[in-house]
Amino acid sequence: MATVNKSIDVDVPVSVAYNQWTQFESFPEFMKGVEAVEQIDETALHFSTNVGGVKREFNAQILEQVPDSLVSWASVDGPRNAGSVSFEPLGADRTRVTVEIEWEPESLAEKAGSLVGIDDMRVSADLDKFKKFIEERGYETGGWRGSVAAGDVEDSGAAASSAGTTSGLLSVDPDLTAPAATEAGDGGTPAHVGQYPEGDYGTEQVADRPAEGIQGDYTTEETRPPASDR
Repeated sequence: MATVNKSIDVDVPVSVAYNQWTQFESFPEFMKGVEAVEQIDETALHFSTNVGGVKREFNAQILEQVPDSLVSWASVDGPRNAGSVSFEPLGADRTRVTVEIEWEPESLAEKAGSLVGIDDMRVSADLDKFKKFIEERGYETGGWRGSVAAGDVEDSGAAASSAGTTSGLLSVDPDLTAPAATEAGDGGTPAHVGQYPEGDYGTEQVADRPAEGIQGDYTTEETRPPASDR
């Protein structure tokens, strides 16, 4: 198995960075090689990737989700992979995002690339894109504040969708279950091990502005766009 561990500091609050990561369908915006992600339900995802001309599709399941702290997932079919992303507040408007990946290279090119560190460069490149994406916006495109443990939704959160909580997908390979997913529920510091969907791996919220009176019998107010749910 190949493993990668990379971190980046982003100049947004931890809730903004976390909320954006829960919007899995936005992954193609900052992950090269990920063509599309479909959110099947609260814990089930379908990935379409194109890496080096090799197209693949696979399903993945969210194993663990702790608001503002952790997201971990693993494939249930297709390329063997698992992963986790952790979020550490460094201040009111700064967050450290750490991605840990475990995956099984299949082709000779993938195996060779893993040996020379191409995977590390892909992850770093995608984290750089995520940083640029969220810092330029200043706020998330949406957010889901629910909690998931061992693949099951424990709390749908205030912004949860009405989708069912049972994915009906194949069982996750136990060899790919990240330690972070088994330890986070015990209140300890997660030991993040995981996956990264096959990409070329490499908030500071906008404050509400006070209403500005305009001559006439009305006023205008510029506010932050509302966040969507899953």
